Amino acid sequence: MTEVLFYHLRGVTVESVLPSLLEKSLQRGWRVVVQATSEERADALDSHLWTFRDDSFLPHATWRVADAAQQPVLLVVDDGNPNGAKIRFLIDGAGLPPDSASYERLVLVFNGDDDEAVAQARAAWTASKAQGFEVIYRQMDETGRWQQRQ
Repeated sequence: MTEVLFYHLRGVTVESVLPSLLEKSLQRGWRVVVQATSEERADALDSHLWTFRDDSFLPHATWRVADAAQQPVLLVVDDGNPNGAKIRFLIDGAGLPPDSASYERLVLVFNGDDDEAVAQARAAWTASKAQGFEVIYRQMDETGRWQQRQ
């Protein structure tokens, strides 16, 4: 069954949390797709993932590369799954893909300080429940750790 995780950001950016979430996914042996809502945003994330930390290497590419199917982390702007990922991150309001049930896990990362993003997350929650997916809500606590909330 597909799990849909909702990561509620408050006072932090996608850029500050996404790299560690991607690293954890790779440690589990998962291929990952990260869906942004524009080419410019995907390009900015691509640059950020190369430089986010001096002591880390996060293998990734955008959908434009010739070997996209071999990439462990692939940044996309549409609903495709060129690298056969089992986990899909949805950022900046990217919606649930039509093939949601084909993933082990969908991770919706949203800005809790943005009313429109919260409304989109609530709609995705409702749609996920309607499809019979397991939904999990996580919010960062004061120490920077993710806590599962009800």
